[in-house]
Amino acid sequence: MIIIGILFFIFGFVTWLNGSLIPFLKVICDLSDLEALFVTFAFYIAYTVMAFPMAFVLEKVGYKRGMSLGLGVMAFGSLLFIPAALNAMFGLFLAALFTLGTGLTLLQTASNPYIVLLGPIESAAMRISIMGLINKSAGVLAPLVFSVFIFSGLGSVETLSSLELQSIATQLIKPYLVMAFILGGLAFFVKFSSLKEVAFEKQESDSASIFAYPRVILGAVALFFYVGIEVIAGDTIGLYAQSLGVANATALTSYTMVFMVLSYLVGVLFIPKFISQKRALIGSSVLGTLLLVGVAFSSTTSTSVSDVLWGWSGIMTLPNSVTFVALLGLSNALVWPTIWPLALENLGVHTAKASALLIMAIAGGALLPLIFGKIATFSGMQGAYLYGAICYGVILFYGLKGHTMKEWHL
Repeated sequence: MIIIGILFFIFGFVTWLNGSLIPFLKVICDLSDLEALFVTFAFYIAYTVMAFPMAFVLEKVGYKRGMSLGLGVMAFGSLLFIPAALNAMFGLFLAALFTLGTGLTLLQTASNPYIVLLGPIESAAMRISIMGLINKSAGVLAPLVFSVFIFSGLGSVETLSSLELQSIATQLIKPYLVMAFILGGLAFFVKFSSLKEVAFEKQESDSASIFAYPRVILGAVALFFYVGIEVIAGDTIGLYAQSLGVANATALTSYTMVFMVLSYLVGVLFIPKFISQKRALIGSSVLGTLLLVGVAFSSTTSTSVSDVLWGWSGIMTLPNSVTFVALLGLSNALVWPTIWPLALENLGVHTAKASALLIMAIAGGALLPLIFGKIATFSGMQGAYLYGAICYGVILFYGLKGHTMKEWHL
């Protein structure tokens, strides 16, 4: 569990750096809001392109060696940030992000079913919630580290010369070099660790195609929309706050992550003793829809809601609508840990392929933020958040019906 926990921390730190990179690269590379969101596209599309090839790798090398190989690929992706920063070239940044996403695809395809299968399926959501706490704690830390040590003055960079912007871009070199060193070290650590290999018993249905399992396919669809709305909540909050003139917008992904951590604590403490995995999924989708209404129709000035949450503690006061975006972390945290066990139960040797299919669904983080960005160009960013209600509607269907389907009929 400790080794897997370290891996989930790595997931969170690398993934949620994107929320800070988006407003950073928007300025450094002179991008529009829509162009800046290609940061999420390049990173998350790797999950779709590489998921099934990585499942094939896992079947050949095993889960343990697959995790080690994934860390090695991530180390290489981190090194690619060095030439990207030296040349301030957006295309090179996207290539580095795609490589990082490829390594994470292999790592997640191996580690998520591993944590599901470590104990009883009924308590899998609780175990994943523990990993989520670690993951999102890293998500809280990453934007803060980025903002403090890399680009704390984002609000004033519009006045900087191109030479000064180039100098700021090169500040990415040292942290990504350190990250590559750490990832490479972890790759060797996992390879020679005492981590046990996963073994599956043969079942009568093993000859069936993975597409014969509706709960797996529908689970992938639900995850597609979930990751989309999770990335929108975590990675666009900085852009949205920046458009409203909020200072230090690059740190705001941490606010969403804090609420995700709080929600994961609920999962650890209450699932399955007091709340079933199904009820947690349904409750998350309903809460998310209500919060989106709050984003779209609340004020863009700091009044009652934001004052209650931030003003009393001396933390930076945010506009109400931005606060509701951060609160989406409460509704998003328990979706991932509840869908995985519901989809993977009793799949036997199909687990690797099912896991790959679920990992492919992370493409929602690549595509849906781009749709969000396109809608925002016509309706404004605040109103664009409302389309996320579609995401929660799909998640709600899976919680109510989709996870119980054994055949392709309603």
